[in-house]
Amino acid sequence: MFDKGALLYLYAETPVHAGSGTSLGIVDLPIQRERTTGYPIVQASGLKGCLRDVAQGQDAQKVKIVFGPETNAAHEHAGALSVGDARILLFPVRSLVGVFAWVTSKDVLARFKRDAMLAGLQNVNWTETGPTQDNTALVAPGSAVVANNRVVLEEFAFTVQEDPGVLAIGNWFSCNVFPEGDEYKYWKEALPLRLVILPETAFRDFVQFSTEVISRIRLDDEKKTVAPGALWSEEHLPSDTLLYATLFASK
Repeated sequence: MFDKGALLYLYAETPVHAGSGTSLGIVDLPIQRERTTGYPIVQASGLKGCLRDVAQGQDAQKVKIVFGPETNAAHEHAGALSVGDARILLFPVRSLVGVFAWVTSKDVLARFKRDAMLAGLQNVNWTETGPTQDNTALVAPGSAVVANNRVVLEEFAFTVQEDPGVLAIGNWFSCNVFPEGDEYKYWKEALPLRLVILPETAFRDFVQFSTEVISRIRLDDEKKTVAPGALWSEEHLPSDTLLYATLFASK
């Protein structure tokens, strides 16, 4: 039984590769994804390992209590902290106007609200919403990504439907999910007017096919040419992606 809960927000300031190993598909090193939805994730085990690495150098006994003993003493007890997978919340997509939009869907928002309630957040006072037609997108009144009553993301156009609920959700995110530093002031103000709630299928397609794919090479140390077979491609979550993870703690 858990005694405390919280949410951890992960904002990508640079492209992020949480790898799932090699693949026989077009991309040699794809990112981690949920099996059923295809949504990007960062698996809990890797995330917890990163948190433990950050905590190293602190009080060793506290680190042991929170994260558990080292591997050779793992039989002694479990760690007090339980970390969930980092799930997608907002995904940046190139826009015809406004440079880019943060897209999400009713399914993602409903998941987030459910997880927030489980973590004990009591201030999630908005209602998840989404378009009822596949060619429609919901935006806040006065959205910065609308042109001629259309939102054009990559090469896909959606008919705009203004919804005050989108503004409420965007304002909540602005106040709760970004770091407190002044360097995030612009992004907090921009988010509500760049937020777009898409149909489920369209959102899934964007998070599957609009990630960054980067080609990598390894040079031969002596010849300074590409080493034989040392050409591969990596998939990354783009900069300005926002994810969240649940954190639960027991005594």
